Amino acid sequence: MSMAAAHVDIGTLITRTPGIKGGTPHLAGTGVTVRTIVRWHHSGLEPERIAARIGHISLGQVHAALAFYYANKEMMDREMADEEAESDRVEREQLARHPTDPLKHLTKKP
Repeated sequence: MSMAAAHVDIGTLITRTPGIKGGTPHLAGTGVTVRTIVRWHHSGLEPERIAARIGHISLGQVHAALAFYYANKEMMDREMADEEAESDRVEREQLARHPTDPLKHLTKKP
């Protein structure tokens, strides 16, 4: 491989685009968010498995996402916690609007 082989500026691998993925950090040119990669990594998947599972991203992109996360851990953890809290709030609202009896299927109709 020659020294003229394509060099990647790792600073270009992660971006935030208003209106895309809510402006959250994602892999440039993809719809894959940093938080998706981080959550899979936290669940025990190794970077190689994450890249293979997603299929259209490189191992370098996975490592860039993880590097971005660890370089911005406090901000990312806060954003992910806020997102989870919002998701929980929406779920509670939906359940309040459309209550269901989880044991309903066990009751016999006359």
